[in-house]
Amino acid sequence: MSDARYSIGIDLGTTHCALSYVDTHASDGEKTTQDVLPIAQLTGPGAIDNLPLLPSFLYLPHPDELASGDLYLPWTGQREFAVGEFARNRGAGTPIRLVSSAKSWLCHPGVDRRAGILPNDAPPEVARVSPLESSVRYLTHLREAWDHVHPDAPFGEQDVTVTIPASFDPAARELTAEAAEVAGFTRMTLLEEPQAALYSWIQKSGGQWRKQVKVGDIILVVDVGGGTTDLSLIAVIERDGNLELHRVAVGDHILLGGDNMDLALAHVVARKLAAQGTQADAWQLRALTYACRAAKETLLSDSATDTVPLVVPSRGSKLIGGSIRTELTRAELTQTILDGFFPQVDSAARPVSRARVGLTQLGLPYAQDAGITRHLAAFLGRQVGALTELEGLREHVAQNASFLHPTAVLFNGGVFKSELLVERIMGTLNGWLAAEGAAPARLLEGADLDLAVARGAAYYGYVRRGRGVRIRGGTARAYYIAIESAMPAVPGLEPPVQALCVAPFGMEEGTDAELPAQEFGLVVGEPVHFRFFGSSVRRQDQVGTLLDYWGPEELQELEEIQATLPAAGRTAGEVVPVKLHARVTEAGTLELEAIPRGSDERWKVEFDVRGNANA
Repeated sequence: MSDARYSIGIDLGTTHCALSYVDTHASDGEKTTQDVLPIAQLTGPGAIDNLPLLPSFLYLPHPDELASGDLYLPWTGQREFAVGEFARNRGAGTPIRLVSSAKSWLCHPGVDRRAGILPNDAPPEVARVSPLESSVRYLTHLREAWDHVHPDAPFGEQDVTVTIPASFDPAARELTAEAAEVAGFTRMTLLEEPQAALYSWIQKSGGQWRKQVKVGDIILVVDVGGGTTDLSLIAVIERDGNLELHRVAVGDHILLGGDNMDLALAHVVARKLAAQGTQADAWQLRALTYACRAAKETLLSDSATDTVPLVVPSRGSKLIGGSIRTELTRAELTQTILDGFFPQVDSAARPVSRARVGLTQLGLPYAQDAGITRHLAAFLGRQVGALTELEGLREHVAQNASFLHPTAVLFNGGVFKSELLVERIMGTLNGWLAAEGAAPARLLEGADLDLAVARGAAYYGYVRRGRGVRIRGGTARAYYIAIESAMPAVPGLEPPVQALCVAPFGMEEGTDAELPAQEFGLVVGEPVHFRFFGSSVRRQDQVGTLLDYWGPEELQELEEIQATLPAAGRTAGEVVPVKLHARVTEAGTLELEAIPRGSDERWKVEFDVRGNANA
């Protein structure tokens, strides 16, 4: 058992970061002593304030832009960059020097995430940083802010849990763990954000959660953050007379969230300006997007405010009247987000894919369909059989259902401060359930929409010590490697590919998968690549299961795995018989090893986290 006094939870969010902690010495069972760290950060040139959230923004000023001491921090002195509130505010006026959405870039397989590519549309004279380095700077700031307040309990001696989207693939998980390690996190575990939100709800209930859910309940967690929409299903079962929670499914990685909403609002305001004779250019549209983000947060959190003024700075004297001044109204916000992102659809609706243009700007691979309700319908439809393999829940499976029927819903994410959005999803979902003769799902009240993920992560670290209730589930997917069949060359025909299961669905942290009996030939002494698949629906496959055929809904191809295995006395290019071995680390990352026949060697097979942009 850990001897750390504090269990620290960190929400490494797309738009905000937060840090919460549980004092394990002052907690007992489900009664915990928990707080949120006020994070010291720059709020203006030379101005420091303690705020509950650290905005996930990095500002890279021109060397002559600020006076000496303007970027001073109490624990490090002067820096050449700023993160947090000042970075966000300063960058709204000079967006070409502002790094945002680093978390979304960190999981983008189409770019080199260790290369200096952000801000992605900055001119050549602006120094750039990598998505990895941006994340390191946010995490480092949180560690230093903690140590500044808690010199008697150094960060490196505490148990730390960092949250990630449930839909992150193994490469994105590995990069997040690497960023944490570089930032000085020595005792770190990863946790899925929807699980963290549910942990927070459990902790906040003070033990009363057992009166709000019952055996057979299927809890749908809808988490719409700044960069992603995350969907998870968690089942309530009974074991040895006690209620247990099991995560049974997670959705795909959907790059759709508050960032998309901010851009949509910016276009609404830009059209309003154009109708008044003012045309915003691309630079101003980006600044307008940041202004709309702040206005959206104000309108969602303050029901008494109906209008927020917007000011977009001029790029020079040619613009009549200098800065652009306009406003965002509550009606514009509601119509844009409600109708654009939460349309009323039926349960058979699916996300729309449009034909892509041959050439496109390099950027984030946003979801093509902004309709979150359509993504929800697709997720529930794909998971219609998710309960059949879970003991104790088979009798709760609805007959002839076209989608899995949730019985309760927990929301997470700042956009759900709007009751209209909550009512829209609940109304849409319950309409689907009524059409199939099912009881309506109920809303789980009391979620902390801004701080739930950080608070839940801290509580999870406490639960890992054997206290409180733990959500079971393990890996959210089964993982497979493609095996190319040996066959004579046939013109126009590629060798067929089989998929070998190397890690089954639900594999727990800190466990190893038993070695499959099969041996495969592995090239040594030169770079080799592996195709890699994941499945959120094939729950029955075990290590060594070899698939000849699969449908498009069963397996999704993920990032490549690459390796250059040392020849070690063999000839470069030699094919060595190996077995494959999978392990889920305590931190929650997936490791694959190749083990040669008759040898104690273990070659790590690493995920291609550098991307394939130049392939």
